[in-house]
Amino acid sequence: MKIQQAAVIGAGVMGAAIAAQLANAGIPVMLLDIVLPDNPDRNFLAKQGVQRALKARPAAFMDKSRAALITPGNLEDDLAKIKNADWVLEAIIEKLDAKRSLWERVEKVAKKTAIISSNSSGIPMHLQIEGRGEAFQRRFVGAHFFNPPRYLHLLEVIPTPKTDPQVVETFSEFAETTLGKGVVIANDVPGFVANRIGVYGIIRAMQHMQQAGLTPAQVDQLTGPVLGRANSATFRTADLSGLDIIYHVANDLGKATPDDEDFSLTDSFRTLVEDKKWLGDKTGSGFYKKTKDEKGKTKILNLNLDTMEYEDQGKVKVAAVEAVKSKPLAERVRSLYTAEGKEGDFLRGVMNDGFWYAAKMAGNVSNRLQDIDNALKWGFGWEQGPFETMDTLGVQTVIANLEAEGRTLPPLLKAMKDSGREQFYAGDETVTPEGQPTKYEAPYFILTDLKKDASRVVKKRGGASVVDLGDGVLLVEWHAKMNALGEDQLRAVQDGHKLVQEMGYAGLVLGNQGENFSAGANLPMILSQAQADEWDELDDSIKQFQQVTTSLRFSPHPTVAAPFGLALGGGAEFTLHADHVVASAELYMGLVEVGVGLIPGGGGTKEMLLRYTDQLHPSQQVGITLLPAVQRAFELIGTAKTSTSALEARNLGFLRDTDTVAMNRNHIIMEAKRQVLALAPGYVQPTPRQDIPVMGDAAMAALKSALYGMHQGGYITDYDLVVSKELGRVLSGGTGNNRTAKVSEQHLLDLEREAFLTLLGKKGTQQRIDHMLKTGKPLRN
Repeated sequence: MKIQQAAVIGAGVMGAAIAAQLANAGIPVMLLDIVLPDNPDRNFLAKQGVQRALKARPAAFMDKSRAALITPGNLEDDLAKIKNADWVLEAIIEKLDAKRSLWERVEKVAKKTAIISSNSSGIPMHLQIEGRGEAFQRRFVGAHFFNPPRYLHLLEVIPTPKTDPQVVETFSEFAETTLGKGVVIANDVPGFVANRIGVYGIIRAMQHMQQAGLTPAQVDQLTGPVLGRANSATFRTADLSGLDIIYHVANDLGKATPDDEDFSLTDSFRTLVEDKKWLGDKTGSGFYKKTKDEKGKTKILNLNLDTMEYEDQGKVKVAAVEAVKSKPLAERVRSLYTAEGKEGDFLRGVMNDGFWYAAKMAGNVSNRLQDIDNALKWGFGWEQGPFETMDTLGVQTVIANLEAEGRTLPPLLKAMKDSGREQFYAGDETVTPEGQPTKYEAPYFILTDLKKDASRVVKKRGGASVVDLGDGVLLVEWHAKMNALGEDQLRAVQDGHKLVQEMGYAGLVLGNQGENFSAGANLPMILSQAQADEWDELDDSIKQFQQVTTSLRFSPHPTVAAPFGLALGGGAEFTLHADHVVASAELYMGLVEVGVGLIPGGGGTKEMLLRYTDQLHPSQQVGITLLPAVQRAFELIGTAKTSTSALEARNLGFLRDTDTVAMNRNHIIMEAKRQVLALAPGYVQPTPRQDIPVMGDAAMAALKSALYGMHQGGYITDYDLVVSKELGRVLSGGTGNNRTAKVSEQHLLDLEREAFLTLLGKKGTQQRIDHMLKTGKPLRN
């Protein structure tokens, strides 16, 4: 079984977004929906779904051109065409009869080897296929995506008792490798994993909020990032999901689960949905309401549950949160769990509910503890799942608190109490849902989460490590805040090169497992040196930075960069100089230095000029025909253009056509390792280019003319003009030259360094850096 073509039936919000993700992965897909009786366009709903996905924010498509891979159709004229699909997924109305009727039709036309799936969030899979043939039932497996499918990593794969294990394995591998999903194998029970536990947590938080006398905004402060959870926390998440969805899911789960699983809704929540019809973002009002002030600026109003009126409560602060928010996650969790007052009472109630329920669900919703943890992490944006959080607090401490509240321990916690274990996860060991020790298994097919014991860390610095990946490949891994580039990070790259040569390794991977690849240079350090007039030291630092970034290309062994998330400024420059790049599909890459009054100083300006020039025909690489390449680099860097995906990064020239894009970020380090091993045999060290064509004064004159027009028109500020002139001088190859010349890479690097230092010495740049550090926003001076 191999999935090369797909069909999605149902072009609503979820169906169209799933089709978009298939297109992002390069899979041709048919998108079908019903025919509207009064509309002459029989494919109207499917076409509307594609247009909705194209307009979605955040964007559903990684590159809008991928929409061409979606073929709209309808269920009356085109259902037979799904015979070519290797995977058929339904995302229609959540009614059992409608799904059964659809599967009856699909069974008659789908190919006999096609995998069949439902995206239902609550209707049991085994009920949908009653009455279907045995072969159809063997090929049926639930595939529950989370919205938006591009960004939420979780995919619950739900076999029925009839599903062929080979189908589960094939589909799980496809979902993880091709679609980039984090796969959790869920049991076919009400709510599956994430919604069963996540919605329970939301409902219980509402109940505890009412008992503690807190407001939704206060609860969101207590249950958001400070607890290692998403910014949307509890009630903002509810608004985003749709209060009607939570209402229906809670009611359905309340009917389908035992009495001790309390899914009862508060009176205020029922009023919101039943009486007010305030359903969250979809209606513009929920627990929060967006409005605009007299200046047209967006303002968020908070709902007062006592008066059912919206109020401007300003920035809500909670003392318990303010006291710990700067501490590491483990310290924050421990402090909040033991906090005093109504905030502490609320948090203990909510957290204990979550711990008790997750333990009760072990073996029910899924057969592995890590699947439950991953479902909450990947589906709801938590940093730690419930079992990982109990490990942070100490399992015996949690058990004692639950018993003090008079709770009956679920079998898993009873077994943990009897064994005296303090952790569910210890090294390579975890426990079964019955509490018996078992070997920890990484998530299905994922080659990540390096188990770095002492023997694998070859060299360690405060903000970086060199790790042995096995098979003769080393990894340079940065692990500083936002992976800002300072001395530790640069020296670790040098360490890696030296170790490869001294110890006979095949090559080097540059990657890490942080939140972002690198957000760029260490601005506080640069600013403090400039303000202290340490110009010789700064000049040496920039020279060293250039030497280290370019060393990724000009080393005697292959280097592969594995960027993901933010790869900005210096992070982009390291990526640009690697022999090969294995990029996460979700890559936000850009040379953004102009935002702080600088230009790229680590070879980024040079590299983009070189790349764009090389894309011209040789006959165009001379005279005025060279200008488009110069202008293209000038616009990219001068506007701080940042890609919104790896596909766009390729279109912008940050990635080459030969570079690799991996849909699943968890795979990029191991894929980078494979690329090093592929490059290593017969690898020949490149030499710096000496033949880069530049235009000199002619390019500078053209750029100045455009700049003055933009300045006069009010499109750029006075200081934008200063920065842009320095950028133009580098891209021109220097001034004082009235003819096309050819220069070396080093010549352009020297110009970069000179421009960087010149700008850093100016008051306008120092003001921009200071403003960025204080506010996180660029200054338009």
